Amino acid sequence: MILDFYYARRFTQSFLLIGAVFLTLIMLIDLIEQLRRFQTVDASFGQLFVLTLLNTPQAISEILPLLMILSTIVMFVGLARSSELVVTRATGRSGIRALAAPMVVAAVIGGLAVTTLNPIIAATSNRSQQLADTYRNGGPAVLSLSGEGLWLRQGSAKGQSVIHATGYSSDPVTLYDVTILTYAPDGGPVRRIIARNAELDGQDWVLREAKIWPLEEGQNPETNSTEVDILRLPTTLTTERIRESLGSASGISVYDLPATIRDLAQAGFSTKRYEVWFQVELARPLFLIAMVLVGAAFTMRHTRFGGTGVSVLAAVMLGFTLYFIRNFAQILGENGQIPVLLAAWAPPVAAILLTWGLLLHSEDG
Repeated sequence: MILDFYYARRFTQSFLLIGAVFLTLIMLIDLIEQLRRFQTVDASFGQLFVLTLLNTPQAISEILPLLMILSTIVMFVGLARSSELVVTRATGRSGIRALAAPMVVAAVIGGLAVTTLNPIIAATSNRSQQLADTYRNGGPAVLSLSGEGLWLRQGSAKGQSVIHATGYSSDPVTLYDVTILTYAPDGGPVRRIIARNAELDGQDWVLREAKIWPLEEGQNPETNSTEVDILRLPTTLTTERIRESLGSASGISVYDLPATIRDLAQAGFSTKRYEVWFQVELARPLFLIAMVLVGAAFTMRHTRFGGTGVSVLAAVMLGFTLYFIRNFAQILGENGQIPVLLAAWAPPVAAILLTWGLLLHSEDG
C-alpha cells in the first residue's frame, strides 16, 4: 500500500508539472489568437485576457489524454533510470501491479473532468461567446434549443432581436414558423414579425410570407400591420456560428444533457450529436485509463536496453492514433452510421484491451 501511494504521488506530480507547462503555452497561444481576431475591434488587453481565461478550461479538457500519456512516460522513464522498477520486480511484485496507482489517479481525474470540469466548460464557453459577440457587434447573440423550438437572440448598436422558430434545417440554414421581436436600444419593443420561414443569406435573413406589426407607442398594431412576400432583415449571425452552436453540446452541462435530449426529441430535432457527446463524456475516465496504459506499454523497461526515445515516440504516436479513432467513431455515431453506445464506448475499451495485451506480452513474454 505504501508503494502504491508512492507511485500515485509520482504520477500526480508528473501530471501537475506537465499540465502547468501546457497550460502556460495554451494561454499564450490563445492570447495571441485573441489579439489577432480582435485587432480591428476596440477591445482592451484586459478584455481579451478574460476571453483567454474563459477558453482555458475547454483547452485543458481537450488535451487531457495527451497529459495522461506524457505523465505516464515521465513517471516510468524516471523509475527505470533510478532502477526502482527493477527493485519492485526483485521483491516479487509484478511490474503491472505498479500500474494500479496511476490507473486509479487517472480514473479520479477523469471523474472530476466529467462531474466538475464539464459544467465549468459549459459556463465559461457560453460566457466567452457572449463576450466575443458583445465586443464585435455591441450585443450578445444567443442560440438555444428547447422543447418549445429554437430561440436566437442577435444584437447590434441598433438594438436587440429575439427570434423563435419551431423548425430548423442546416443546408441552407432555414428557420420555419418564425416569430421575431425587435427591441430598440433603450429596451422597448418596436416591431413584431411572423413569417413562414427565414433563410440565412449572407448577412441577411430572407423572410417569406411575412406579416409585420409596428409596436411603437401611439400606433394600433393591427391597423398599421403590413404583409409582404419577401422581407430582408440584417443579422450579425453567420452560417458557421449557427451550425456550430446548434451542433455543439460543449455548451451544455453533462447534468443538463439528459433533459436537453428529451426536450429536443419532443420538439422533433435530431439528438444524435447530444446523445453521442453524453456517452463520450461518461466514457472519459475509461479513455484516460487507456492513455495511461499506452504510455506504460512502451516505457516499463530498463533504460539499459536502449531505444528509450523510440519507445516514447511510439507511445505518443499510438496515443494520437487512438485519439483519432475515438473522434472518428464519434463522428460516425453523430451521423447515425454506428450505434451511439458503440461509438462512445468501443474505442476506450478496445484501447485498454490492446495496451493490456502489449503489457502482458512485455512482462510475461
